[in-house]
Amino acid sequence: MNQYVIRAVRADEWEKVKELRLVALSDPMAPLAFLETAAAAAAKPDEFWQDRARGAAEGRGVRQIVAESPDGRWDGSVTVFVEEVGSTDFLEQTVGRNQGHVVGVFVRAEQRGTGITDALFQAALEWAWAQGEPELERVRLFVHEDNVRAGAFYRRFGFEPSGLVIPKPGDPTSKELEYVFARPAD
Repeated sequence: MNQYVIRAVRADEWEKVKELRLVALSDPMAPLAFLETAAAAAAKPDEFWQDRARGAAEGRGVRQIVAESPDGRWDGSVTVFVEEVGSTDFLEQTVGRNQGHVVGVFVRAEQRGTGITDALFQAALEWAWAQGEPELERVRLFVHEDNVRAGAFYRRFGFEPSGLVIPKPGDPTSKELEYVFARPAD
């Protein structure tokens, strides 16, 4: 793990952003973990991926953190969106607090259990807490009720179930559980 560089994506790295996303969406757990299919993502034009990389590299709204191996391959990624009071979230609900929202968590199967996920989450939370006014009160994420491994990691890392349970977007027969990590006291 100590050979990896954990860093934010750069605006010009759209091809790597696309490649890792397609790998993630091809993973056997993808139907539980993501709201998009590999085919839908692969069909998006280069401009989409260029905009996505640029947006995840600059400004306050979103940041994508990657784990880059010594040979330059990206072996994992996590993305944090900023949700500010009064904005609308992915459920089209009004956001009631300033918070981060973690999405797109993925580590290549052969690298799971090596500490990469911990390093990615540490960097993502550091980025979230470093955002200026308004400060983020917490970071949240949703995990599918059947994604036991992910849920166990989130709890071990320090996320706690909030009690909010929602139907999985696009599949009302499945449930997504919200986990939160409160901002540490200064």
